[in-house]
Amino acid sequence: MKRRNRWLCAALAGILLLSCPMTVLAGREESEQDKDVTLAPYFFIEGTDPSTDPFPLKGTEVTANVNGAIAEIRLIQRYANEGENPINAKYVFPTSTRAAVHGMTMTVGSHMVRAQIKEKEEAKQVYEEAKSEGKNASLLEEQRPNVFSMDVANIMPGDEIAIELTYTELIEPEEGVYQFVFPTVAGPRYSGQVSEEKAEADQWVKSPYLEEGTPVESTYDITVNLSTGVPITNLSSSSHKINIRQEQDTKAEVTLADKDTFAGDRDFILNYELTGETMNSGLMLYEGEKENFFQLTVQPPKRYDPKEIPPREYIFALDVSGSMDGYALNTAKKLINDLVSDLKETDRFNVILFSDTVWTLSPNSLEAVKPNIDRALQLIEDQKGGGGTELLSALLTAYHIPKEEDAARTVVMITDGYISNEKEIFAHIRETLGDASYFAFGIGSSVNRYLIEGIAATGMGEDFVVTEESEAAVAAERFRTYVEAPLLTDVQIEFDSMEVYGTEPSNVPTLYASRPIVLYGKWRGEPGGTVRITGKRGGEDFVEEIPITEESISQENEAIQYLWARKRVEMLTDYSSDTGSQVRKEVVSIGLKYSMATPYTSFVAVVEEVRNPGGGSKDVDQPNTLPFGVSGLSVGGGYMTGAEPDTILLILLLFITALPPYIQKARSKTKSPAH
Repeated sequence: MKRRNRWLCAALAGILLLSCPMTVLAGREESEQDKDVTLAPYFFIEGTDPSTDPFPLKGTEVTANVNGAIAEIRLIQRYANEGENPINAKYVFPTSTRAAVHGMTMTVGSHMVRAQIKEKEEAKQVYEEAKSEGKNASLLEEQRPNVFSMDVANIMPGDEIAIELTYTELIEPEEGVYQFVFPTVAGPRYSGQVSEEKAEADQWVKSPYLEEGTPVESTYDITVNLSTGVPITNLSSSSHKINIRQEQDTKAEVTLADKDTFAGDRDFILNYELTGETMNSGLMLYEGEKENFFQLTVQPPKRYDPKEIPPREYIFALDVSGSMDGYALNTAKKLINDLVSDLKETDRFNVILFSDTVWTLSPNSLEAVKPNIDRALQLIEDQKGGGGTELLSALLTAYHIPKEEDAARTVVMITDGYISNEKEIFAHIRETLGDASYFAFGIGSSVNRYLIEGIAATGMGEDFVVTEESEAAVAAERFRTYVEAPLLTDVQIEFDSMEVYGTEPSNVPTLYASRPIVLYGKWRGEPGGTVRITGKRGGEDFVEEIPITEESISQENEAIQYLWARKRVEMLTDYSSDTGSQVRKEVVSIGLKYSMATPYTSFVAVVEEVRNPGGGSKDVDQPNTLPFGVSGLSVGGGYMTGAEPDTILLILLLFITALPPYIQKARSKTKSPAH
């Protein structure tokens, strides 16, 4: 009997060890065996070295000044070392996908250094040399268009270092509602490849996260100042409790109402409307020293109701991976229920479910009749989150479903977007664009907006983000409006007197609903004449002319040059798989010319004073909190390729469930009287 008890204890200990490979990754050093594990986020384990500060990021402060539709954001990260050893900190954080990051400073005590923009490799070399020499240094690198990493070297015990970033973005209204979104946390990304197969640029995926419920050691504060020129109404936040101070109807200051609760576990979302706005198309011009820039906004005309809508085919692809488990999947179920239930009988549809495997409702799309819809809804309702996120496999499955000749196919992706192979997704969509249009729904409190917006941008569709279940019905209705009634097609834009060039985007998209088309470009010559906008509206010709006057030019429009540069880089790199030398050369030129972080240019700052002559700094990866509502199943460090932690945890759970009868039996034998 003692031998059996020892065997049970040993078996339990073995399975517990199998469930804990994630803890091995808490440091940066890798053994030879570790090199073959899947590149994945991991859980942070505290307490291995009490003399080293494991949480160097003490606070984040955000100030956004929104003038009209252009937001200028100032982001300050405050680092400190409360331990006994010098440290080098690394922190991965998100930004908006539309952000043009064009400034950085570092302050150490009384020393303030303005960062220089350099080619990525050169900036890295400057940083590493300063680090090895014992100098304070910081390095900002773009990992994804919406994910950056900050490295800060030689933070001495007692040091406080402030890093300030400045960036610009455009806020576009949708259905008359403006939405300012500030991403606060980069969610854990799924990767199906092992570490040694991934490029250096993808190593950030292996980032530490705090376990669910772990107290956060840093603070997060956000202030938004609105100045719109016309009265502001319906100012609200769907993500945070806010205080609003509004002394004028055209200006408002928004701050967080609850300072004691950590605000950095979900996107900050601020919605507002502008009254008295005519929603007319408009042109803004900026005259620079060497170049001139313009921004043209084409507002949609009034909607029309088409009498006949052609038959359509909808393929809904639903993410049921581990990161979607719980709140996110429940929200997605509500959304897809609303989408499928409102199909017309002339429509056809199919449903794809994907995690690390892919399932389809039917080999061929089905008629949207009640028995088929009920069958689909039951399949969806039965799902529970688990496994990886093989989104590309889902897209390939959708592509191979036989297509009806007379139907317009629309592929709808529903996911939190926690993957790392976004460009493979975009490449597939570009290759199959003639066969389908693509729409994307991001589900959750901190979705991968680069993926969600990229699917829409490359698929000539629209993107939607649903942060909670109550928003699902509204998002579904917006989707139906977009796909059923394009408001202006075959759009053409002509400048009759000014010479324009470098226009982005180069192809003018279809105008949907109440989201405007925004074009950026450069111009030469004397401003004058008109901008002529033509297109088709409900089969009829549409014409609008905008006069170009001296009032169109303003030095306050300086931000347009950064918005143009960001849009150009976006078209060259963000959604393109072409990474040839010519593309790289142009992106580097843009980054250096406009002092902007890009995939190939980085900011680096160095204080020319040796602070740590003896060296010996310890590398510390600042752990991120999990986004609100995201399950710990999304963190799969140390597990086999294509798997998330739930597989091993399930084995552990089954073992523990089966263990009590053996223990009870052993106890019974111990207590039974001797014969």
